[in-house]
Amino acid sequence: MQTSEKQVWFRAKKYGWGWALPCCWQGWVTFAVWLVLLCGAAALCFPGRHLGLWIASVIGLAVAMFIICLAKGEKPRWRWGKD
Repeated sequence: MQTSEKQVWFRAKKYGWGWALPCCWQGWVTFAVWLVLLCGAAALCFPGRHLGLWIASVIGLAVAMFIICLAKGEKPRWRWGKD
């Protein structure tokens, strides 16, 4: 699971742009922590009570996961399933 001397936590999707599910334990731990934080934000900032805070937390967590995938995943590009 090494690509050009860096360990890859998230492989690129076979079709389309982006990343698939994690391919090593570090990626799975990162994904699990992100999912727990996302569920915690939903529980604490229930969308009906604090909609703005909930939206901000979801956007913040999505940006954080995107940055982690950029740093620890394969280089994103459009794929047609032939790679």
